[in-house]
Amino acid sequence: MDMLPAQPLVSGDQLGQLLRSTRKRMKLNQAAIGAKLNLSQNRISHLELHPDELSVGQLLTWCSALGLELKLGGRGAPVAGPRTTEW
Repeated sequence: MDMLPAQPLVSGDQLGQLLRSTRKRMKLNQAAIGAKLNLSQNRISHLELHPDELSVGQLLTWCSALGLELKLGGRGAPVAGPRTTEW
């Protein structure tokens, strides 16, 4: 699969559309992604339409299953390359 360019998300609707479109690009149905997340197909359908109900843990797991990564930063800030963070 081609790498999806980074894009800013400013609404839950955008998040739901991104998760759904990436799943479809990967040729995964809702049941298949649900199996990876230990959720039913009905719950995946609901969460794609209502992404504001996703827990942070579910979102991170979903992103991982789709090969996406979540990055946070200030609006309009340049996208930084990969780096290692030490805690």
